[in-house]
Amino acid sequence: MTLGTLTWNRALDHPHLLATSTLATLTAWADEEPDVADAVLVTQIDPDLADTATLTASFALPPAASANCVLVAGRREGEERVAACVVRATTRADVNNAVKRLLDVRKASFLPMDRAVEESGMEYGGITPLGLPQRYRVMVDARVALDDPDAGGVVVIGSGLRRSKIALPGALLARAPGVELIEGLALA
Repeated sequence: MTLGTLTWNRALDHPHLLATSTLATLTAWADEEPDVADAVLVTQIDPDLADTATLTASFALPPAASANCVLVAGRREGEERVAACVVRATTRADVNNAVKRLLDVRKASFLPMDRAVEESGMEYGGITPLGLPQRYRVMVDARVALDDPDAGGVVVIGSGLRRSKIALPGALLARAPGVELIEGLALA
């Protein structure tokens, strides 16, 4: 696949470029849906270039191709509710309205970096919706699943590691295990 100036390969053929939980999730998913093995790709990058703006500029990626995953939490009646919110990089998660309503909490906040890293088992700047703890809701903005005129049908997400990125069709990400496709999760 050609996307930007990066070389992309089948992710399952390069397990060293995936966080342990991401690899486990992809392997199990590919066992259920064989097309996943060929459709989910990975590329190695310099970890210093992992942040979205730097990544897109450094490798000629269209900004709309990237999707960011943020971890958010809130409490209701003493129960903590945590979610991963995946939105195109050209948008931002509507934490104060949509996420708060979907989690049914009074206030939703981003997880602190140290907690996000510890609980996810992933590196900050590489957190991905693939392989998160079971108790996390994984909410994907519906626009991620649609082909973007500037990015085609592919989205670039984290691999769980800062030194690599995953690319897969947005429609496939919307079918990933545990994913909830949400209209209006992101603000333009």
